[in-house]
Amino acid sequence: MSDRHTTKRSAPTKGKTDWARVDALTEPRIDEAARADPDALPTDAAFWRDAKLVMPERKVPVSLRIDRDVVDWFKSHGRGYQSRINAVLRSYMNARKKAG
Repeated sequence: MSDRHTTKRSAPTKGKTDWARVDALTEPRIDEAARADPDALPTDAAFWRDAKLVMPERKVPVSLRIDRDVVDWFKSHGRGYQSRINAVLRSYMNARKKAG
């Protein structure tokens, strides 16, 4: 069997979450922390009444030749490198649209 089409993946990296501390949290402490977080205020039916579900456009798979150092740089910043490349291209596109 040929190794030519075999993809080798490294072991997943260990995250920074202290799971022992998370597991030790009680429901009242979790509720208290949530109430203290201004970005985690509870919502009710009135909040969602006029909400509209907006599905993102499907992305189009493409084959693109990019210099290795460029890809390596984006990858070096962690997961989501393709999304970051897309964001840079979108920013460039929007700037060119504004320029005329």
